[in-house]
Amino acid sequence: MDQLEFKRRTKEFGTAVIAIVDGLPATRSADVVSRQLLRSATSVGANYRAACRARSRAEMFAKLSIVEEETDESLYWLELIEEAGLLSPEQLGPVYREGSEILAMVVASKKTLRVRLNEERNRTPNRQSSIVNRQSPGALP
Repeated sequence: MDQLEFKRRTKEFGTAVIAIVDGLPATRSADVVSRQLLRSATSVGANYRAACRARSRAEMFAKLSIVEEETDESLYWLELIEEAGLLSPEQLGPVYREGSEILAMVVASKKTLRVRLNEERNRTPNRQSSIVNRQSPGALP
């Protein structure tokens, strides 16, 4: 899957969650949970876009770590909504499965990226500075 397709999927995940949030009952507890879910789920796509614009592999890895955390948090809130009986498993199932697939792909991408980062580190020689720290005459020891 290429970046454009994954960007589309993460955005669609966010829009699907918006629809779920709009379908929650108007209760105090549902309001609290819906705000948390909305924040984390819409953050998935935004942070993936940021990862695609990373200036280095290390920065991309860091952004993908945020995507992983936000996706996992979204899955938690979806589980909580189901277990609290706010929505049925049938209503949540497709979005939950998509979030699980996104999470699995991000974890796999991070593993691949970690290998490449380690290869880069092993190829780069550890150079010591050629600057010598000399004390000037009369400097205190």
